[in-house]
Amino acid sequence: MTDLDLILDAAREAGELALKARAGGLKIWSKDGGSPVTDADLAVDTLLKTRLRAARPDYGWLSEETVDDPARLTTTRQFVVDPIDGTVAFMKNKPWFAVSIAVVENGRPIAGVVHAPALNETYSARHGGGATLNGMAISPSDTDDLEDAAMLGDAKMFVHPAWTTPWPAMRVESRNSIAYRVCLVAAGAFDAAVALSPKSEWDVAAADLIRTEAGAWLSDHKGNPYRYNRPVPLVPSLVCANATLAPLILNRVGHIDLP
Repeated sequence: MTDLDLILDAAREAGELALKARAGGLKIWSKDGGSPVTDADLAVDTLLKTRLRAARPDYGWLSEETVDDPARLTTTRQFVVDPIDGTVAFMKNKPWFAVSIAVVENGRPIAGVVHAPALNETYSARHGGGATLNGMAISPSDTDDLEDAAMLGDAKMFVHPAWTTPWPAMRVESRNSIAYRVCLVAAGAFDAAVALSPKSEWDVAAADLIRTEAGAWLSDHKGNPYRYNRPVPLVPSLVCANATLAPLILNRVGHIDLP
C-alpha cells in the first residue's frame, strides 16, 4: 500500500469516528493557552497514531494532540497530523472541520490528505501526481484582480484603519480549518486566503502539497515557502492564492513585521 492510500484510508476512518463521537455528545475543555479540545480530538489522534505507526513504524510522528517527541527530527519520513483541524466548528456542529494528514520527507510533504467528513469532501495529492477532490482533478481560479475576489480570512482585518493602502471591496468569508481554507483555494472555490498570525505545521502540511499539485501559491506573508519537521513546528503567517493574485497580496502585506 502506498503512503497516499494508507493515509486516505486512515483519514476516512478518522472522519467516521469524529462524526460518531460528535453525534454521541462531546466532552470539551481548554488546553494550556486556552484553545479548546474535545475527547473526539484525542480519540481520532489515538486511532491515527495506532494505525499509521503500525503500518510505518520507522516514520516520525508530529500531531497537535500528541506530546512532541524530538526523535522525529532523526527520521527520514514523518507523519504530520491534525486529527481535527477546526475544532471550534466541530464542537459547534458546523461542517468546516477536517482530518489533515501529511507524509513529509526532507522538509517537504510528499503525500497529503485533507478530509472534511461532514461535507463528504476528500482532497488528496502525492508528489508529482496532481491534486484531486473526491478523485477529480482540481485547479485554482483564474481571478486576476482583488476587487470582488473571494477571500478567506478575518473580515475585520481587511478593513482595519492601520492599512496604508486600503484593500478593495472583496467577498470575505471565514472557515475554521486552516487546511480546508488552503484546499478551497487550490480547488478554485475561493481565490485567496490570508492569515497574519502563526500556524502550526500540522495545520498546513497536507494542504501545502495539495495546493502545490493543483498549481496555487502558498507562503508566509513575506513570500517565504514552508519547511516541515522543524524543532519548533510553527509558520509565522499564511498567504494562499492563485499565481496571479499572490504577488498582489504579498505587495500589500510583505512590509509587516509580525511579533
